[in-house]
Amino acid sequence: MRIGVLTSGGDCPGLNAVIRSVVHRATVDHGDEVIGFQDGWKGLLECDYRKLDLDAVSGILPLGGTILGSTRVRPEHLRDGVERARGHVAELGLDAVIPIGGEGTLKAARLLSDAGLPIVGVPKTIDNDIASTDVTFGFDTAVGVATEALDRLKTTAESHQRVLIVEVMGRHTGWIALHSGMAAGAHAIVVPERPFDIEELTRAVGARFEAGKKFAIVVVAEGAKPREGTMDYEAGGTDVYGHERFAGIARHLSVELERRLGKEARAVILGHVQRGGTPTAYDRVLATRFGWHAVEAAHRGAFGTITALRGTDITLVPLAAAVERLKTVPAERYAEAECVL
Repeated sequence: MRIGVLTSGGDCPGLNAVIRSVVHRATVDHGDEVIGFQDGWKGLLECDYRKLDLDAVSGILPLGGTILGSTRVRPEHLRDGVERARGHVAELGLDAVIPIGGEGTLKAARLLSDAGLPIVGVPKTIDNDIASTDVTFGFDTAVGVATEALDRLKTTAESHQRVLIVEVMGRHTGWIALHSGMAAGAHAIVVPERPFDIEELTRAVGARFEAGKKFAIVVVAEGAKPREGTMDYEAGGTDVYGHERFAGIARHLSVELERRLGKEARAVILGHVQRGGTPTAYDRVLATRFGWHAVEAAHRGAFGTITALRGTDITLVPLAAAVERLKTVPAERYAEAECVL
């Protein structure tokens, strides 16, 4: 077979592990040839690629980012480029294309799959919001980075008797906030799935000081919003890709909590540090397994699917099911967190 692989959307720890796994399984065990498209779907649309052999992927397992690069392509450009993509796949003699990406990438993959391209997708996102898989690689690394940051911030918050509002990634789901907040023993967790009441949050944080504590840590997902009518907050609009822009919820909360509590409050935005750097062992293993199974799926002709973790097994899920909905934090998981805050 001849297989094309690409990485699209935001970078994520573990991408290189998938690429390496695809190349090793395909070339060593099946005698395939693998090429890598540069900069995601842009590379496929412009036929910009390079050969991927064992030398090309040597030493990349522990590296963050992606050796193939990644860009976002506007949905309309991709829709207009379906025929061009189909032509390039035929021209290059590709028997399978393995795109590695999150929600947007998988929606694009479904578009091309419906157009007849031989697609096997691999899900990735640090947000852990792909519903068809129990876990996505990159999530464990992001939670680890956020947890370490929270552990460190506790010491400075206590030293200066401050309230620290720590903003983590999570556009529409609060998995990173939930897990890192629980792991670090945060005193409040704010997630997009549950609009917050500023009065309730103020009381929860204030109760610590009334109990004689000298500091508090609040973890908030970037996409969290106040309950309607409880706090002034302006949305940040959308970017050219249709993604919501966020107006800095941690900064807004630091101002409100300082005013209401009379305690010094500071916002700390972890930002892209969560998705950079070397992946954890767990993420390397999961990414490697995803790559292995994607190649096997291609050889079985199981196109129009993505790899997914179910329990401890890797299975295949139809692309259509993979992009139906996001995996959000359920009420019972948030209730568990509330018990230990």
